Parts: sequence; structure tokens; C-alpha cells
Amino acid sequence: MRGGGLLSGRDRYERVMHGWVDSAADDAFTHTVRLSDDDRALEAVVVALPSPTYAVRQARLTSLAGRVAPSIADGFARLAGAEMVGGLTRRTAGLLGDADGGALAVDATIEIARLARQVARMPRALAERATSGDPLDCWHLDTTGWVDLPESCFTYSAAGRALFGTRTIATPMVPDLYSPRPGQRKVFERRKVARLERVGSRLRLFHSMHDNVHGFELRLEIDEASGTVVRAEHVTPRLPYMGVCSEPQRKLAALVGETADAGLRKRIQTTLGGQSGCAQLYDLTADLLKLLG
Repeated sequence: MRGGGLLSGRDRYERVMHGWVDSAADDAFTHTVRLSDDDRALEAVVVALPSPTYAVRQARLTSLAGRVAPSIADGFARLAGAEMVGGLTRRTAGLLGDADGGALAVDATIEIARLARQVARMPRALAERATSGDPLDCWHLDTTGWVDLPESCFTYSAAGRALFGTRTIATPMVPDLYSPRPGQRKVFERRKVARLERVGSRLRLFHSMHDNVHGFELRLEIDEASGTVVRAEHVTPRLPYMGVCSEPQRKLAALVGETADAGLRKRIQTTLGGQSGCAQLYDLTADLLKLLG
């Protein structure tokens, strides 16, 4: 485990993502992701229907800096007609090939698919239940508005549901996330920073994500000689349901002592993800480990 090619000729690598969702059409959303690293930058825009199909109507990609092969934009446009569901990563990689900028464009597509799970199309009167003051009303809106949420993590499992009414739970959810107003810009907005650096004998990894309902700052350290995780910590200043989403966060510490090999991302699917875990924590950790190569 040597940081892959990302630290070749340098001791620090950083990737920045800024994404947002516009309610530009009556039935669809416009998802925009600007993704940049030390080598290149691009903007990916997808117009797609909401849950349950996440069907892509239009897709375009623009190079902003560095080398992005023209074939990448051509391949990305052919996502029109696809659905942002299982198999999207494989399909996108097949369309883009191995040309310069292809890997970054695939990652931008993944970020767009994640944005699509943050905004729904529901009747406004139903969405207004988010103002009731009872977080359980928002939980019910979530599991109605997004077909893939039930049983996707601890919060949306039977065990998570059972905690409502037993403790103090706070949510930042608002009606606009369930029923955006016509023409509303940046209904949902997200910023992420991923960083890999070599400091002495260790690899230090950092990943942050801040948006309307999430706040994560995650840190890992790996002993470069042995490939062993020696530090795994994070803070979560904002969660969709503070008091419920908080439960699986302690699982990150279980990474200490793990070997950061090619199989670790698969192993954490059950450690950090699944019905007893946190989907966001799993995604952030898996994406960070991906930087190691």
C-alpha cells in the first residue's frame, strides 16, 4: 500500500467536489458536479427524473482544466436514456473508456447519482409535514420519497425507526427537499474534499462532506511499511437525524488494526455499511481508500 500513482512525484494529492441540484423542470432535476484534482477539472451536468427511476434525459461534460480527452464528453452524453441505479458505474466506465479524464468523469457520475438521492418530487402539502416539529414525520417522508432508502442503513431500518419517541432527535430536513419550488436553484448543495498525503512513515487521509443535512470530517492514518490502519476518527457536526444516525458512527474505530489492502473496501461494506451501518460513512471511507490505489 503505497498511495498508488497519486503520490508519484509528490507527497500530497487533493480532490475537491462541489455539487448542487436545481429544480429547473416540472418533473426533472438538473444535477451539476464540478470535480477537480491536482491534474484536471471538469463539470458534469445531468438532467434526470427523481426516484424511483432516476432516468437520465440529458448528460453533458465540459473540461475546465488539464487534459480531458474529447471522447470523454462524447461518451458521457450517451448516458441519456440510462437510469442512475445499480450498474451505473460499470456502464459509465464502458462508455468513457480509458482516455484521459475518464476515471474522474466516472467519479463525477457517481457523485451525481448520490445527489439524486437527496431531493424528491412530492405534493407540496405532503412535504409541509416536515415543519411539524416531529422528526418522525420527516422519516416517513424520506421512506416515501426515495424508493431505495428503506433498510439501506441503520436509520431507515426497523431498529432505527424504533428509536423515534425514545430520545431527543433533531433533523435539518425542510419541505423544499421533498417538494422544491419551480425554478428553485441549489435546492441541495454539497461540498467534499478528499486528501492523501505522505508524512514521514505514514499516509494521512482526510475526507470531508458538508451539505444541507450532512456534516462529516473523517481522518485515517496508515503505517506505510505494514499497510496497517493506525488511526480512524471522524466528527459529524450535522446528520439527517441526530440521535439516530449517531448510533452507527462509532463503527469507524473498528478500522484500527485493519490492513489497508485491496480487499478493505469490500470488508467495510458490512463493518460500516448495511442495515446496521451508515451509508454516508461507508461511501466516504470507501472513496478515501480508493485513493490508495
